[in-house]
Amino acid sequence: MILEYQRVRPDVVPPTRSNPSDAGLDVYYCPEPGVAGATVAAGKNGLLRTGLKFGVPHGYMLQVMNRSSIAAKRNLVVGAHCVDSGYDGEVFVDLHNIGTEEQVIAPGTKIAQVVLVPVVPFKALELNPSTELYWYPITISDRGDGALGSTGE
Repeated sequence: MILEYQRVRPDVVPPTRSNPSDAGLDVYYCPEPGVAGATVAAGKNGLLRTGLKFGVPHGYMLQVMNRSSIAAKRNLVVGAHCVDSGYDGEVFVDLHNIGTEEQVIAPGTKIAQVVLVPVVPFKALELNPSTELYWYPITISDRGDGALGSTGE
């Protein structure tokens, strides 16, 4: 599949795939000209420009995800991020600094990866509160309404 993109300025770094088997394309921090870098304080987040617009096809979404190296080495993780097929603006990355030290991100730094994901269209149907939600078996699990730790681990 081909995912079309545009750079908002000629100096923007295009997305790259380091290895043919990688699930995503790496995206880079590409601020406006003249901006030296971004600083994300410990416990805070920063919205970083990629300088890229993507033509996400109908029936898909572009999920912006962590790069394992920047998450593990610098404690920078991506906030919840979904680029719908109807969005045609520049993609920004919301980086959260979960560490204890301020992080400076230089222009041209790989900050995230984008993965193209199929979307299943669905409608939500509200049931009467007295109706049992799963009156027929839809899974092979008997987990019920247990949340964290419900599987005993």
